[in-house]
Amino acid sequence: MKIIVPVKTNPDLQMIRIKNREPILEAVPYKVGDLDKNSVEAALQLQAAVGDTQVVALTIAEGNRKIKDTMKEVLAMGADEAYILSDDALTAADQAGKALALAKAIEKIGGADLIVFAEGSTDNYSGQMGPRVAELLALPEIGYAKKLTVADGKLTAERGMGDLIEVLESSLPAVVTVTSEINEPRIPTLMNIMKAGKKPTTEWTLGDVGLDAAAVAPQKAVLSNLAEEQQRKNVMIEGSAEEQCAALIDALIKDGVLEA
Repeated sequence: MKIIVPVKTNPDLQMIRIKNREPILEAVPYKVGDLDKNSVEAALQLQAAVGDTQVVALTIAEGNRKIKDTMKEVLAMGADEAYILSDDALTAADQAGKALALAKAIEKIGGADLIVFAEGSTDNYSGQMGPRVAELLALPEIGYAKKLTVADGKLTAERGMGDLIEVLESSLPAVVTVTSEINEPRIPTLMNIMKAGKKPTTEWTLGDVGLDAAAVAPQKAVLSNLAEEQQRKNVMIEGSAEEQCAALIDALIKDGVLEA
């Protein structure tokens, strides 16, 4: 059995500064997205349960020059090998272009019995990649699974539907997206971190998967990406602790934050 896990590397959100309501990404390090670690962990747990299973990580570089070092974290978690699709044209590509590139890369790898996506990415959380790739590969797709099992050539997934648990079954091959509540990603051991550098990593360009820049050209443009505008009132409260507390409560009541 082969499981492919497409993962996304994101700027470290804790390191991003905001200036003039815009994010400053210069010199911000990249890391594997937290939600993507859940999908990797889900694949590794299936590998342990089913046996005789290969877990393959796949990513798009998106301009990250140290993508190999970043992907070592996934290999250290337990993935058997990694594929990196790196091309300048992918930096500006939108979800449609990146999904096409992933689908072509999956075909070049030789396909998979199961493709496991995170429910969304840590940075923009569009949630589009899993369904788009499933459509391009003409595979069934189950979204937002919080439990997975594979047996007798079938995938069974559970997902929360408010106060109900929905159980779905699909033949393989299939695509599934998993939620963050499905597991707690493992922390690689020092030994596995050392072994990660020796695992096979393959880099491809768009040409290697049969695409060119025109094929992944963006179909839409982001017009604005601004942080919410905030205005501070700079209200200073003086007096004793009791007086300050009473004045603060009065101010919050006047602003409608608290009810009288």
